Amino acid sequence: MCANSFFMPFSSFLDYLQLEKKYSIHTITAYEADLLEFRKFIENTFGDKEIEDVNYPQIRRWIVELSEAGISNRTINRKISSLKAYYRFLLKTEQIATSPLSKHKALKTPKKIQIPFSEEEVVKVLERIDDSTFEGVRDRFIVELFYSTGIRRIELINIKLSDLDLENGVLKVLGKRNKERYIPLIASVNKTAEKYLRFRSDTRDLPDSDYLFLTSRGDKIYESFVYRLINNYFSEVSGKLKKSPHILRHSFATHLLNQGANLNAVKELLGHSSLAATQVYTHNSIAELSKIHKNAHPRNNKS
Repeated sequence: MCANSFFMPFSSFLDYLQLEKKYSIHTITAYEADLLEFRKFIENTFGDKEIEDVNYPQIRRWIVELSEAGISNRTINRKISSLKAYYRFLLKTEQIATSPLSKHKALKTPKKIQIPFSEEEVVKVLERIDDSTFEGVRDRFIVELFYSTGIRRIELINIKLSDLDLENGVLKVLGKRNKERYIPLIASVNKTAEKYLRFRSDTRDLPDSDYLFLTSRGDKIYESFVYRLINNYFSEVSGKLKKSPHILRHSFATHLLNQGANLNAVKELLGHSSLAATQVYTHNSIAELSKIHKNAHPRNNKS
C-alpha cells in the first residue's frame, strides 16, 4: 500500500470545503496544513496505516507531542478541529463508520480579551490620512467602512461596485455561507465613497474591475494587503498589542453597545448566526457602563 493511502479522500475533502462549505482559500490552506502535519506524524510514529485503524490514543499521542513542543492549547485545539472536520466528512461520505474524535474534549484555553481601539484612536488615524490621492482616499474609505459597518476583512475584499448603493446609503455584503446582508451607510462614509469613486474613475492606469477596492496597480486587494494597511495606520496612534481589521470590527461592536445599541441589532449588522457570538463584545460595554456608573452616581460622590 502506498504511503499516501492514509489520505486517499484528502483532495475530495478540500474540494468539499471550497465548493460546498464556501470556505476561503486561506481557511482551506490552514486545514490542509494541519492535516498534512497529522499525516506526517502518523507515518513517522506508526508507519503506513489505513484511516479506519487510527484510534484516539494515537491522536492523543499527537496532542501530547504538540504540547511538549510548546504549542499553545489554542493552536492545538485548532489543529484538532481541522482533524474533526475531516473525520466528519469521512462519516458523511460513509468512508468510515465512527470517528475516533467523537468523544474528544477541547483543551482548556485562557479567555482571549480583545481590546478595541478607542474612539479617539480612530479619529486620529482618519485625521492622519492624506485623501488627496487615489491611495489615500482608498485607505480612508477602507478604515471608515470597517469602523462604521463592522464587516469582516474577507467581506470588504469581495465587495463589488454593484454592491454599493450610494443613492439609498446601503451596502450589500456577502458573508459566511454566502449569506447576504444589507448594512446602512452613514453620511460621512457616503461622502468618502463618492470621492473614492471619482478618483477610481479618473485614474487612467486602473483597468476595469468589478471589485470596489483596488491596489494602485489595479489588482483586487487581498488579505495581507488589508492587514498591513490597518496595522500600519494604527501603529502610529495606538500602543495596543493587536492592531488588525478584526480589532476595528470589535471596536465597531463595542462602541455601538457602549452607546446603548440593541444586542440583536448589532448581531444582524455583524452577520452573526447566533447571539452568543455577539455577546463576546458585551465585556467591554459592561466595563464602560461600570465606569460611567461609578463616576456619575450621586452616592459615589459622597464622602
